[in-house]
Amino acid sequence: VTDSQPPADTASPVERGIFWSRELEQQVPPGFAAEEAAAWLSAARAARVASLERGGCGRSSNRLARLSDGSRACVRYGINPEQIQGEALSYHLAGVLGMQERLPPMALALVEARGRQWEPVREELRGSHWAEGAVVSLTRWVDNLTAVVAPEPWGAEASAGRRLQPLSAGELVGLPPSQLVELVQWSDLILFDYLTANFDRLVSNLFSLQWDPRVMRRATSNLLRAPDGGLVFMDNEAGLVHGYRLLAMWDPYNEPLLRSVCVFREGTARRVAELHRRRSAAAELRRRYRAREPLWARLGFLSERQAELLQARVDFVHRHIAHCRAQ
Repeated sequence: VTDSQPPADTASPVERGIFWSRELEQQVPPGFAAEEAAAWLSAARAARVASLERGGCGRSSNRLARLSDGSRACVRYGINPEQIQGEALSYHLAGVLGMQERLPPMALALVEARGRQWEPVREELRGSHWAEGAVVSLTRWVDNLTAVVAPEPWGAEASAGRRLQPLSAGELVGLPPSQLVELVQWSDLILFDYLTANFDRLVSNLFSLQWDPRVMRRATSNLLRAPDGGLVFMDNEAGLVHGYRLLAMWDPYNEPLLRSVCVFREGTARRVAELHRRRSAAAELRRRYRAREPLWARLGFLSERQAELLQARVDFVHRHIAHCRAQ
């Protein structure tokens, strides 16, 4: 850079007031590439389950599976089928939004003790108390993940009992690149959790502030960091189905969290605008889900009311982005 070329514009983390810069987005770790995810899903569906182990995959009904191809997967058995349905639909909605690389590859599987896939672990299945014919989710196991604490402004403001203020361009100047790269991912996460009404992540931390004023300084539920700095959106079973039944309880936390973000990935904003304009959120999710998940019919799709709620939340996000642009 020469003296005649001031670096201010090129160094700015934000373009046109509300979008992360292209240079900054290029620094975001790639996550689970589409080709890599497709290869793993194909292999996992064809593989046999060599062993099932307790621990490492959440609640006690879940298991860590070692597959015959050498990979590992978390097998999640829902307390009720809507949790597995929520996990699957959230995964494919992330694909519709262009952020599926942040979620580990996930496929559905049918528990059949005498079937080819499960035959090697027939005895373990008897001890698991899983129902024959139940649908479970297989999520790729990822090594060396670490906990994530909410960054500013959410941590300090929420812990101090202050109203969450919008994350705006002016606050970002001078922040280190590593923090900016993480904030790019957080802006997607908060938008995604609003659309799915997922209360089992940062929203649950905000709720817990009434008992624990330091909760925002603790690890965020169901969010982990890969060694390259990429955020991994884990365990999304509260989304879309279970979360939509509990909107009255959790939206008082989910809406202020969404409003605290006024800088977005341009690609995410564009996809939200398209889903708003076409009123096609549920239709595009259904199309992707049916095309990419062979067992989709076992769990079914959103009800008509849930589909309407998804579109309404897309419309709300679109209006919020327009408000940020107007500011």
